Amino acid sequence: MRAGGERGHLLPPPDVKGVSMQMNRLAKQPPLPRGSGILLPVFSLPSPFGIGTLGKEARRFIKFLAASGQRYWQVLPIGPTSYGDSPYQSFSAFAGNPYFIDLPELVKQNLLTPEEVQSADFRHVPDQVDYEALDQNRLDLLRRAYEHSRHRDTPAYQAFLEENQFWLGDYSLFMALKALFGGREWLSWPKGVRLREPSELTRYREKLADEIDFWNFLQFTFDRQWSDLKQYANRRGVELMGDLPIYVAMDSADVWAHGELFQLDQEKRPVRVAGVPPDAFSETGQLWGNPLYRWDVMRKDDYAWWRKRIAFSAKRFDAMRIDHFIGIVQYYAIPSGEDTAMHGEWLPGPGEELIQAINAAKGSCRIVAEDLGSLTPQVRELLIRTGYPGMKVLEFAFDSGPDNEHLPCHYPKNIVAYCGTHDNDTLAGFFASKKPKELAFAMEYLCAKKRRELPARTVRALFASSADTVMLQMQDLLKLGSEARINTPSTLGNNWQWRMTPGMLTPKLAKKLRKLTRTYGRERKEEKAHEPVSKGR
Repeated sequence: MRAGGERGHLLPPPDVKGVSMQMNRLAKQPPLPRGSGILLPVFSLPSPFGIGTLGKEARRFIKFLAASGQRYWQVLPIGPTSYGDSPYQSFSAFAGNPYFIDLPELVKQNLLTPEEVQSADFRHVPDQVDYEALDQNRLDLLRRAYEHSRHRDTPAYQAFLEENQFWLGDYSLFMALKALFGGREWLSWPKGVRLREPSELTRYREKLADEIDFWNFLQFTFDRQWSDLKQYANRRGVELMGDLPIYVAMDSADVWAHGELFQLDQEKRPVRVAGVPPDAFSETGQLWGNPLYRWDVMRKDDYAWWRKRIAFSAKRFDAMRIDHFIGIVQYYAIPSGEDTAMHGEWLPGPGEELIQAINAAKGSCRIVAEDLGSLTPQVRELLIRTGYPGMKVLEFAFDSGPDNEHLPCHYPKNIVAYCGTHDNDTLAGFFASKKPKELAFAMEYLCAKKRRELPARTVRALFASSADTVMLQMQDLLKLGSEARINTPSTLGNNWQWRMTPGMLTPKLAKKLRKLTRTYGRERKEEKAHEPVSKGR
């Protein structure tokens, strides 16, 4: 979804009248405890099956986090991905990615045979995800597991259907229809089903009953495996931090099923779409293309869809990062059909009203606000009143001198600070491409005598900062170069592919990270007995 370049807005958006700022009712979230963690997408875990899963290697990584004194495992959005393979463009705001379902676990349940799993061609490349191979082979295996399953009449499955009826039925019908219509986006489906005429929905539900149950089964299986993994992590003192895109994809079950909540015309085509305006780094801005919410309609039922979304996500995560938090206060609207983001306008968001709904639904889950970009006084005020920590990124720190707010010497306590996020290069790649003037300042600031020292000194500066929470990309801990970059904003292809290879998680690496964590007071206080980190597979 988001191209990750919002920091480029040197001129802040204008204050927009009409934003709801009720100044006397917000409950303030307490700061996160001092700690640290690692950002690693699920798909980046090692696996012989083409993509990281919720199985053995996920547990190995959790053991590594516990052994190295880390508090958090931060992941990217875990929904099923659509065109471009971006986790920020998902077919659902609720569903889990079926490719993350662990196949060996299905073998243990006698739903697949070892021979069936081993014979599948994932075009295995240890350090990359081949999404085309997954599309061709992964679902076939999952269909075999479905055919062998006796889930339909189990109390657990019936309870799952009941608890998730507010989203699951529409999602599974959406996916069944997408398969029937050759994978086309729903805007190109026949008019009757595109506009959700009741008679057409009934007809297709009957026609596609088995296919719908298949997609229900996948979500049931994903949910059980995710729940088991979260319990495994929490028992070892590791918390899971999720990532919640503020917008949903146009080609999603959410927009198809709830068109009245989005800025669509009578034919369900978008009227205005999301993005950010031109700035010093992009002459034409960023055209994301996501449909925008009709906040006036959402207000009428007290943001019920958002409440359900937050409550659902809060069951899966101990903390959540809300992507593009700025959009809650004011958002940039671009007329549909534009080729660039040059002709949009700023409009008021729901402001504190939506925060009230989020707080009411999140329970004990903590919120992190992705507030990168130009912050208006209204956004800053809302952050203060919520108590949500914002973000800082150290890779943004070296291009404008000693007053740059991303330098660790300026960090407040209540933030989550990163060397870089999934939208940034690795530290090794970042410094390899810097101009001499920026390199000189970075070396002076970080007390580095040689350029090759910069990545390690950046990590140490991050951990030494006053920020309550710091996050490392796993690639930076492994000292990898640009070949391990997760995403290059505003590009298609070669993104969302990097994976760790077996053997990278070693006892030596865990010991080194634990020492750094302990030195700067970030080690978890409630220590538990840690299982040893084993080498290799």
